[in-house]
Amino acid sequence: MTYEAAGTEPPGVGARWSAVRRFAGYGAASTLSLYLVVKVIWVLAALPGGTEGSAAGDWVALNAVTVGMATVGVALGLALAQPWGRRVPAAPLLLVAWTGAGFMVPMLPYLVVSAVLGATGTGGDAGGDAGAAGPAAAIPAWEGVFISIGFAGMAVGLAIALPIYMRERWPHAFLGRLGDTPPAPSPRSSYATAAVVALALGALGALWLYWALGGTLGLEAAHRDPDLNERLLNGNSAIWAFAGAWSVRALTTGRYAVRSPVWVPFSLAFAASGSLFAWGCWKLSVAVLRPGDYVPAEHPVVAVAQHVLAAGAGAAMLAGIVRTYRDRAAGHP
Repeated sequence: MTYEAAGTEPPGVGARWSAVRRFAGYGAASTLSLYLVVKVIWVLAALPGGTEGSAAGDWVALNAVTVGMATVGVALGLALAQPWGRRVPAAPLLLVAWTGAGFMVPMLPYLVVSAVLGATGTGGDAGGDAGAAGPAAAIPAWEGVFISIGFAGMAVGLAIALPIYMRERWPHAFLGRLGDTPPAPSPRSSYATAAVVALALGALGALWLYWALGGTLGLEAAHRDPDLNERLLNGNSAIWAFAGAWSVRALTTGRYAVRSPVWVPFSLAFAASGSLFAWGCWKLSVAVLRPGDYVPAEHPVVAVAQHVLAAGAGAAMLAGIVRTYRDRAAGHP
């Protein structure tokens, strides 16, 4: 039975959780500001002509884009922390939160494992940044620290503040269990789409896991001996692809998790779809434009195909999440 059917309002999160949301939101905004400062310095330092050539121009343009992205990220952190954030229209806030969390939150497992391996001297580089490719690839230590803190702080802040914010504003994605009420009638096309998306995610996950385990098919000759960092990144991507495939099946059919708490597949689907779309679009643009003479690790056709598939699957997952939430809010799971 839904809260509407019972004539009651969904329970709130309480004052303590609201305080945690505010603290995490401010933390996300403040730490990402460190990353923003570094990127602004890089762009300003390059503008007077300190770098030359088309490669330098590509590098400046790439970092200018990251300045804009970081600025939006800081605003998102503040919106999650402050009262006016509840008045922001749902569509733009969800889009920014979805892509921002997609860039940051799914990277947490990689950042933790990479940091541990780096501390033990066995490899890993948690401070890498695509925008550093080019004239500023060799950066001062303090800039590397600011970038790492910015990434990690924003990821942790979003991972804490965003679910609490969404629980307050859209409670039906977090309350109850799958299978609590009869499913809403859905056209066959929605089930077919979910099956295709789950299959695509499984294929992507298998490909990334294959590369993480040392496979070389589809890679350029220069990248057929991937380092530990590349394997960790591919392994992290595979984990989220498989998590996304499971969540799609769970939300669509209830299989494998009929009595699972609703927030588990909703949260996994939101994070996985955002990651697939955000990183798919970003890597696709970099693979096509190749700023600073960047060369993807994959063959060009493989690179374009996997990123297009990832971005498309992520967008289809978001549409499914929204449709499922509306069904639950109307009295269906």
